[in-house]
This record gives sequence, C-alpha cells and structure tokens, in this order.
Amino acid sequence: MKEEENNFLNYLENIKNYSDKTVDSYEKDLNNFIEFCNQNKIDDVRKIDYPFFRKYLLYLYENKYQKTTINRHISSIKSFFKYLVKEGKIKENPTILLETIKKDKKLPKYLNYSMIEEFLNLPDNNTPLGQRDMVILELLYSTGIRVSELVSITLKDIELSENRIKVKGKGSKDRYVLYGNVLKDKMLLYVQDGRQKILKQKKSKYLIINNQGNKITESGVRYIFDVLLKKACIKNHITPHMLRHTFATHMLNEGADLKVVQELLGHENLSTTQIYTHVSNERLRSVYLNAHPRAKR
Repeated sequence: MKEEENNFLNYLENIKNYSDKTVDSYEKDLNNFIEFCNQNKIDDVRKIDYPFFRKYLLYLYENKYQKTTINRHISSIKSFFKYLVKEGKIKENPTILLETIKKDKKLPKYLNYSMIEEFLNLPDNNTPLGQRDMVILELLYSTGIRVSELVSITLKDIELSENRIKVKGKGSKDRYVLYGNVLKDKMLLYVQDGRQKILKQKKSKYLIINNQGNKITESGVRYIFDVLLKKACIKNHITPHMLRHTFATHMLNEGADLKVVQELLGHENLSTTQIYTHVSNERLRSVYLNAHPRAKR
C-alpha cells in the first residue's frame, strides 16, 4: 500500500503541480490512514470497503479530531482512491458514498477600523526591520493575500506602474492583486532603504526577507506579529490571517462587489467568499439595533 501512496504523491507533485505544503498534507493524512489499516491487518487497497471507512471515521471521532481535520482526511482518502481507479489498481471506488461532515459555521474574526489603524502604525519606519514589518502588515491588509503568498513575492512580481502584484495562490494558480499609494510609498522606502541595509552585501529575489537576508518563512511572519503585539501591550491576539479577513470585510462594508472580492482573494468558489457577507450583515444588524428608535430596547 505504501508503494501506491508514493506513486500518488509523485502524481500530485509532478503532474498536478501541487505545492510542497499541499503534498505534505496529503502524505500526513494518508500515513495516518495506512497506519490504521496496518493496525487492522489490511495491507491491500483491494480489501478496503465502505464499512471500513466508516470504522476509520469513528476512530477519528473517538480520538477527538476536529471536524475540519476529519473532512481533510476524507478529502485526501477520496482523492487517493480516485487516483487508484484511474490507474487501474482497483475496479470500483469504495469512497463514492463517503461524504464530508457539516462544519460548525464560525464567522471570521476581523479588526475594526480603529484597531487596524493602531496595528498598522506599530512598526518603526526609522529602522530597516521596522520598514520591513510595516510593509508586511500593509501588504496583508491592503491586498488580502495569504501569508504563504506574501513570503513568495519576488521583486519581479511587483508592477509599480500598474499598482499590482502577481501572487501564486493555492494550486499554484497565479493572480494579480491591487494596492494603493499608501502601500506603494511604504514599499519603495523599504526596497530602497531598509531592505538594502538588511541584505548588506547579499542578494535575494524575494521582497520580504528575514534579518539574515534570506527568504522569510510563514512562521517568521507570525513571530513578527507576536513581537509587535507584545511590545504594544495589545491583549487581542491578532494573526496574519485576520488581516485577510479584515480586508474582505472592510471591502464589502464599503460597497465592493462580492465577485470582485472573490477574485482578489483567490477563492475558487463564490460560496467561500460569502461568509464575509454574514459578517457585514451582523454589523448592519448591530447598527440598526443601536440606532433606530423602534429597535432600541
């Protein structure tokens, strides 16, 4: 079974061109499933049937896996067996009846206008690292990009004359995001001053670099957030992804079209973007209840 798994992972990496992070996620899920198969003395994919998958899901439930994690396991397993059918390793797909479970709907957390302004002004633009941190925060809020997309931006990806940046999203799909003059000014200051001082004599194609002049990691960005929050004594836990939520929410609050926000965020399905309309609706409800004489208690 391990051989089939390795072939599948190679297929995802070399044929489907999935990112290393995505392939690693599939590998982790499948290793967990194969280990469960071994525990139940099953070493051949042809011996696995639908009832066995139900048994595996029960195992995940009993071990307190979150619904999102269980759904990811289901998705990985279904993709794996679909591949096995395609390659002729099995005749029928036993995962056809396997469905994902309904997740608890959670509204995304975002920052209000005063809080985002306070947070964006935390870095010290008189220092090289402060200029870099200032660009990180402004990029995440002004464009709504993911942290994984942020760390991969190169200087060639930035089109200053068009005020846009090419980013590589999920599934290695390229898209353009737009930005305003506020970010443009901060980016120019950083590229011409702070970035050069951080690099010293080194060279890098990446826009955001760490204090050693190398490409910054996603965990490195999260560390910067934690340091800024600690220095400012802000009790709210603010994550990089919350700035993406804030971007989407503020865009819709200011009248942006949902499909435009979908394209800027890089969502494949409009339903993914629609969760932000619930956030906006909650805000409208709050304003109405506090403002209208007939709504006040």
